Amino acid sequence: MADAPAARSGRAPEPAGPAGQDRRTVLAGALLGAGIAASVVDLAVFHLLLHWHHFYDLSTTGVALFSDGLFHAFGWFVTVGSLFLLADVRRRGALSWGRWAGALLAGLGAFQLFDGVVLHKVLRIHQVRYDVDLLLYDVTWIGTAVLALAVGLGVLHRARSARAGR
Repeated sequence: MADAPAARSGRAPEPAGPAGQDRRTVLAGALLGAGIAASVVDLAVFHLLLHWHHFYDLSTTGVALFSDGLFHAFGWFVTVGSLFLLADVRRRGALSWGRWAGALLAGLGAFQLFDGVVLHKVLRIHQVRYDVDLLLYDVTWIGTAVLALAVGLGVLHRARSARAGR
């Protein structure tokens, strides 16, 4: 009967043992990476310190600052939630720090890639910076996102292979 809520919701129950633990480890790392990208890299550096853009730049300054506040709250909610998830994974047993670190980098890169492609280029709700030639900024923003994502996926794969070889 422990799986009754999952059956009623139409979701498969989370696998027990190492497979479920590994998924939770990867999720904790990916969420922390996304939270760091949102709250530290993007919001703290580009919004607050450099004043290059706001989360939503298509309206008044008041709306832009309000959108930054919502974005800030969301980023920290994800960050803190990921730390609770990480603590739960550690409490339940062995934690693969390699898998977690790879997921953290992949989450950071995935968030920045989504931001750079979808929010900057497709939706155009803000740009990296204004009143400059964007090509160098876009290449740097999206390029570092792809690099972080690729390195993170590589670390994840390598850590999985190392664990399977034991």
